[in-house]
Amino acid sequence: MDEQGMVIAGGGLAAGSAAKTLRAEGWDGPITIVAAEHREPYLRPPLSKEFLLGKAPEEELAVNPAGWYAENGVDLRLGETVSQIVPASKVVRLESGPLVPYRALLLAMGAQPRTLDIRGSQLEGIVSLRRFEDSLALRTELSRGGRRVVLIGSGWIGMEVAAAARTYGNEVTVVGREPTPLGQLEPELGDYFRRVHEAEGVRFRLGEHPVEFKATDDGECVSCVVTNTGERMAADLVVVAVGVVPDVGLAKAAGLVVGNGIVVDASLRTSAAGVFAAGDVANSLQPFTGDHVRSEHWSNALNGGKVAAKSMLGIDAALSIAPYFYTDQFGISLEYSGYGQRARGAKLVLRGSIETVADGLAGFVAFWLRDGAVVAAMNVNTPRSQKALKALIASRAVVDEARLSDPSVPLAELVQEG
Repeated sequence: MDEQGMVIAGGGLAAGSAAKTLRAEGWDGPITIVAAEHREPYLRPPLSKEFLLGKAPEEELAVNPAGWYAENGVDLRLGETVSQIVPASKVVRLESGPLVPYRALLLAMGAQPRTLDIRGSQLEGIVSLRRFEDSLALRTELSRGGRRVVLIGSGWIGMEVAAAARTYGNEVTVVGREPTPLGQLEPELGDYFRRVHEAEGVRFRLGEHPVEFKATDDGECVSCVVTNTGERMAADLVVVAVGVVPDVGLAKAAGLVVGNGIVVDASLRTSAAGVFAAGDVANSLQPFTGDHVRSEHWSNALNGGKVAAKSMLGIDAALSIAPYFYTDQFGISLEYSGYGQRARGAKLVLRGSIETVADGLAGFVAFWLRDGAVVAAMNVNTPRSQKALKALIASRAVVDEARLSDPSVPLAELVQEG
């Protein structure tokens, strides 16, 4: 067997970030990354944004520069998976057979797209978006234009793909169960995004869900989506974007505690000694709120990889940064920071106009207040706001609501007051 070292199961941002941090913190022993895909760790957010739109080349997706793994002595085993973990022996078995011992093991396998178990769901032309190859194939299809595209799901990925599909000149319909898109947001915010998309020609079927996919005459490809209301929508391409499921099978089989992901503490330690988890698969303790949170956004994977690497080395570290994500849709630039679980049911305060305007898109900031303090904030088309918003959230200060909603009061001033 190999010399005992650091083993990372997974090939995404958390894995690449962890490997880089291990070397930066002085670990000069073996590092093995076991990645199911046949490519070096890469970023996923551009797959539904810049890369899908052809605005970002493939090389910009890489977590670390070309050649970094070889130059830093990282054993990158691509197209390989871990099939078994034996925590008592501190060893993993690879799908191809070999045993690899570990000093510390990081589980960063991510998540898999949810599927629809309805008639016709296996037809050609029904796709999901998770991997590089998915995005590349989807871009090829969408860039042809003139296609009838139906998006199943009105969350962030569904809305981003809808925007890209329409930008390429396709007919686009979004089907969503919630009465407004982005159902995790308040109705007025979701409705804002609906209006922006409708202004660009996107159609919505909200409060509905598919019950059947009908085939073309040859029985091979999708031709129509049938919803629970009986609505029929012709479709050349269907993109299913109804969320993901954390990849916990390996951890569960090894006896680790799981529950909406692999349960870890703030230092990303699992219930098994020497085993850690980070990224989409980890349900981590949030020091700020005391809740366990599983975040599927890139900031969580980036910072989680760093924290996990330090914890693997015995360095005191905790994933305490506020969750963050961004999106770009039809010229909208949105950034969100904060604690979604604390924002649910909190008071919504708006700064600026939420309406679209004739000469473009108005900018605004949405704040969520709980007990008078900002627990989350979202800025739309208001660049350079994020630093102050993060500071305001971190301060936990009780703020004056009238001043918070007044665009003439600088955000930095509110941070200083806190």
